[in-house]
Amino acid sequence: MLDYLKEPFISIQEFYLLTGRALRNVAARPHYGDDIIAQMDLIGVGSLPIVILTGLFAGLVMALQMSRALQQYGQVDQTGTLVSISLVRELGPVLTALMMAGRNSSGIASELGSMKVTEQIDAMRALGTDPIQKLVTPRMVATAVMLPLLTILADFIGMVGGWFVSRFLLDLPSQQYWSTVWRALEWNDITQGLLKPFVFAFIISLVGCYYGLRASGGTQGVGRATTQSMVAASVLILVADFFLGKIFVSQIVS
Repeated sequence: MLDYLKEPFISIQEFYLLTGRALRNVAARPHYGDDIIAQMDLIGVGSLPIVILTGLFAGLVMALQMSRALQQYGQVDQTGTLVSISLVRELGPVLTALMMAGRNSSGIASELGSMKVTEQIDAMRALGTDPIQKLVTPRMVATAVMLPLLTILADFIGMVGGWFVSRFLLDLPSQQYWSTVWRALEWNDITQGLLKPFVFAFIISLVGCYYGLRASGGTQGVGRATTQSMVAASVLILVADFFLGKIFVSQIVS
């Protein structure tokens, strides 16, 4: 029994050690600003198409489905309220993070895993460069900066998708839709919608780096690390979303 539990506990310990070193290196020199900017371009700008498409169709689907439910109570004019709250609180942060996990967490694991199996990381250590400072911290910082911004964009595009359905399929006036959208949002919703992607960013980047740095066994090991990073990051995002949501709901109730 202890043999089965040993490996999971060791993995958790190694992950926390990696997280601690990466966070500590944020304030340590050198900062590798060029690497951070390059990762922001790769992670943020490179993810724009998939984030825009995800946000757009999330808003379209939400408006379409919610309008059917509201129609039973004669409250179709409140479609914008449900679309904005659902997107800002849940769908925007979670769907954007899941898309980023599929694209970037797996990409980070693949990139670092290839460097690991080709002994490039060992060469960096031999030259006196800290791989955590050079490879992990820039990716973590870049993801933490870009994911909240991408989530804001996804939320807005989703609201535009909801407006399209409301205006052209439900015949609601545009002014009425946008008025209900903005009035429905409170500071708690905005805080929740920005804090969640910030937390998800650490999960996406650090999980990808963790599996990439522990890859072994040649190309098969790199492929295995890529798959594991995407699955682990997606599951942890959903778990973290539940606990963060519970915290905010508890604050509202109290």
